[in-house]
Amino acid sequence: MRVIADLCIVPMGVGPSVSPYVKEIKAIIDASPLNAEMHANGTNIEGELADICKLIEECEAKLTSLGVPRLFYTMVFGSRRDKEQTMADKLAAVS
Repeated sequence: MRVIADLCIVPMGVGPSVSPYVKEIKAIIDASPLNAEMHANGTNIEGELADICKLIEECEAKLTSLGVPRLFYTMVFGSRRDKEQTMADKLAAVS
């Protein structure tokens, strides 16, 4: 099932700045074949739901290996059944 996801992963218990950990997450997402765009509060990712879930698991494993004791996730998924739609299509529709 093809979806557009909005993902935010917040490392907890690592102090007030989480940017070093977000950089690690960004590197994993950028290395994946999925189309993704980071924004101020997370990342939009488009692709097959199973592939996105696998990517999220990779991010979790990396942060665990770095000693992050707790993670808070928000994930929102949207899909269309009547037609294929990309992130770019959605933005163009409101431009």
